[in-house]
Amino acid sequence: MIHATFKMTAYAVMENYKHGLFSVFFLLYLITLVLNVLLISVIHQNKQLHQPMNVFTCMLSLNEIYGSSALLPAVMAVLVSKTHDVTVKWCMAQAYFLHTYASGEFCILALMGYDRYIAICSPLHYYSIMSYSKTCKLIAFTGLYPFIVFTSFYSLTLQLRFCGKVMPKLYCVNMELVKNSCRNAQYISTVGLAILVLFIVPQLVMIVFSYTHILRVCRTFPKESQANAFRTCVPHLLSLLNYTIASLFEVIQTRFNMSHVAVEAQIFLSLYFIIIPPIANPVLYGLGTQTVRGCIMKLFIKNKVMTTVLAKTLTVG
Repeated sequence: MIHATFKMTAYAVMENYKHGLFSVFFLLYLITLVLNVLLISVIHQNKQLHQPMNVFTCMLSLNEIYGSSALLPAVMAVLVSKTHDVTVKWCMAQAYFLHTYASGEFCILALMGYDRYIAICSPLHYYSIMSYSKTCKLIAFTGLYPFIVFTSFYSLTLQLRFCGKVMPKLYCVNMELVKNSCRNAQYISTVGLAILVLFIVPQLVMIVFSYTHILRVCRTFPKESQANAFRTCVPHLLSLLNYTIASLFEVIQTRFNMSHVAVEAQIFLSLYFIIIPPIANPVLYGLGTQTVRGCIMKLFIKNKVMTTVLAKTLTVG
């Protein structure tokens, strides 16, 4: 029997806490939007921040908003619904958004690693290498690559019909769609592993190449210069580590039997990749980058002064 909806079974264990969890998810989504929009606005408004690295940071923040918007509003809607059912079309759309978010995240992080390599290893030629034209081409390629590659693969899933009706996670992913197919679609899983290589190997090579050269060059620097170089890499390295942990959680859950793990733990692990990086990254690049941090502080000080003046004016009036 072909089904038009999926039952999101993971929501059953959250039924008794759904109103509290709705508030938590709403707050997390609001924090994600505020932090990322603030970072983008600060970089946009300050011309001294209009450098390739900060432009790539804006690109990362836009991707965080894209991924969070694909998940959290949907989670809140299903959480408060009576049936916890979603339509097949809606589920397939969400799977597409979440997969392109995840693959886009790694592509952007690889691009930022390359930028750090140029900035540290060839500082005198940085602006000639990372010219406006080249920066635009890198942004276009990094933005389009995950969509083109994943869309080519996802076209296989779009051809399926679904006889299963159970989606065991809080959101839809491609492998769970394949498992609900009316026919054996093991070939999609095999092709998926090949596509995974395209989303991991080139980016991983770029990151390893960049940091290998950074370490080699930093050995020739005096200690103070080494410390400065390391500080510029810390936000990127932490973002990369955070993303790696989140990806491992997701791959393990999707590819392996997790029935022996507590449902609550499975829910936390499944949400990690879409909740933690979108909140952590703007903090890392906002507070962890000296020039950006300075501009944010100036913005808050300016607003505080304006608020104080306004309050005095209203009091006098």
